[in-house]
Amino acid sequence: MQEYNLYINGKWTKSSNNKRFYSIDPSTEEKWASFAQANEEDVDKAVDAAHLAFCGEWSKILPSQRGYYLRSIGDKLKENAELLGKIETLDTGKMYKETKFQANYIAEYYYYYAGLVDKIEGSTLPIDKPEMQVFTTREPIGVVAAIIPWNSQMLLTAIKLAPALAMGNTIVIKASEVAPAPIFELAKLIDQTNIPKGVVNILSGFGDECGKALTSHPKVERVAFTGGVPTARHIIKNSAENLAQVSLELGGKSPVAVFKDANIENAINGVTASIFGASGQSCIAGSRLYLEKDIYNEFLTKISEKAKNIIIGPPMNETTQMGPLCTLKQLENIQEKVRLTIEQGGNLIYGGEKPKEINQGFYYKPTIIACENHDLPTAENELFGPVLSVMKFSGEEEAIKLMNDNSYGLAAG
Repeated sequence: MQEYNLYINGKWTKSSNNKRFYSIDPSTEEKWASFAQANEEDVDKAVDAAHLAFCGEWSKILPSQRGYYLRSIGDKLKENAELLGKIETLDTGKMYKETKFQANYIAEYYYYYAGLVDKIEGSTLPIDKPEMQVFTTREPIGVVAAIIPWNSQMLLTAIKLAPALAMGNTIVIKASEVAPAPIFELAKLIDQTNIPKGVVNILSGFGDECGKALTSHPKVERVAFTGGVPTARHIIKNSAENLAQVSLELGGKSPVAVFKDANIENAINGVTASIFGASGQSCIAGSRLYLEKDIYNEFLTKISEKAKNIIIGPPMNETTQMGPLCTLKQLENIQEKVRLTIEQGGNLIYGGEKPKEINQGFYYKPTIIACENHDLPTAENELFGPVLSVMKFSGEEEAIKLMNDNSYGLAAG
């Protein structure tokens, strides 16, 4: 079994309590890796290391040197894209052709910020007092805490890590307790760049003993979080302890509207990719579909046929179009929400069950449910799975009203 430890101050270390937890391959339901389970003591060590690096060697490094390290990380990503893709697929069940491509592409984020580091400028400001001069200058703020979810974790790490390092900050990354292996593989690559010790630290662990300790730590100056709304509420409360700046990117229940003058085939392809790509495990998945009444029946028939032909299978296979869900908990939640929706009047058009031909793994068929209103469970809640709730509308005004009538707001089509 693969073992991963914490990456603190440039060293691999077990957790102070010696506790470990396991990751399960979603396609086989078998444990394949174990991880050190960080607690408050480990958080202290990581934040202290980041703080000392910020006040010490890292603060003396020229911007062009920071750019060198960022380019080196990008190069390592490109060189190891296949390995990173395989690890992410094994850990999350996402399709290998997607994870490999994404690992290679994400290098561009590091290259972009490597080029930006020495171009950050302040400004001089006019003032009505001739004996005075007013100017602004941009300075790093200190230790950044980055909370990363399991899905698209290489991308979501890049958009937090790269700008933090570019501006001269240090960082403590908390990988998700679900499928954290790719972040630790990234840590191995970062370590190979010889970046100063303590600049990048990576932890894995659970809520109070790791997440809460990190987001409320007095030496953390900024918290960057991607994840669900309930966790975000806790983070806001935690940040009151240290007055840290907070940025949140939360969930979505993204609507898509198709009007009668649309190119139907193009729209079907777009909607299919939007909700069934990555098995619906995306915060911008188009999970609420609104169809103008004139095309409702035709569109529903055609997209159902499209869903029936999606190839479900092992995520490493090139022919697979949809792999498993990441966790059993996700699968069970989706099954329950679909059941409740049907009980409350939803009409199951296709799917709504595990594929009978696959004996193991957290697989679930692409599912389409016709809903009379969007207060039904599958239409109202973010499911993070391949479930499309379909509703009717008449005219643009009603479409906009229906699309906006939801507590989430992130994307739309």
